[in-house]
Amino acid sequence: MCYNILVNEKRNYTAMWENKDIKKILISEDQIRERSRELGAQITADYRDRTEPLLLVALLRGSVPFLAELIKYIDLDIQVDFMDVSSYQGTQSTDIRIIKDLDTSIKGMNILLVEDIIDTGKTIKEVVKTLLHKGANEVRIVALLNKQEGRKVDVKADYNGFEIENEFVVGFGLDFNQRYRCLPYVGVLKEECYQVKE
Repeated sequence: MCYNILVNEKRNYTAMWENKDIKKILISEDQIRERSRELGAQITADYRDRTEPLLLVALLRGSVPFLAELIKYIDLDIQVDFMDVSSYQGTQSTDIRIIKDLDTSIKGMNILLVEDIIDTGKTIKEVVKTLLHKGANEVRIVALLNKQEGRKVDVKADYNGFEIENEFVVGFGLDFNQRYRCLPYVGVLKEECYQVKE
């Protein structure tokens, strides 16, 4: 359950979560908002003179809060669609299973793939390959977080929000067992919340 604590008509988000399950706030709500504003301005400048339509494709479920914040600052006539994929390790590579496919035909379109975090990079690499196979003109990536230390394949975001260390982060869409997604910041989860007890 996510709690909203009202103190003097302002939200005190740390009162419940920082003391209970969150070791530290890594990236604040204000930092996310400001970085999203910067990324939106950069994306707007990069795509302003293109004639092909721009489609933002968000990967469910973790990227939804980032998408909602980011599109406020993209001053273009954009379209939005969603994919839900799960990944599994095959004999030679990581494969993806599409749980929810796009509703939009993407042939000839420019795709901006919206992701909450790039860690190993395996899933995002396969999604990019799938979108290009479906006929996308190009696929670029915008990610809120980049955990370079966890990278297993050669993939990087074209637009990157924040570089983070190899820590277990939750909040702003990121979850552990479907919890903590609604936190308005990115925080480091306490070890006792996810470590298996002997």
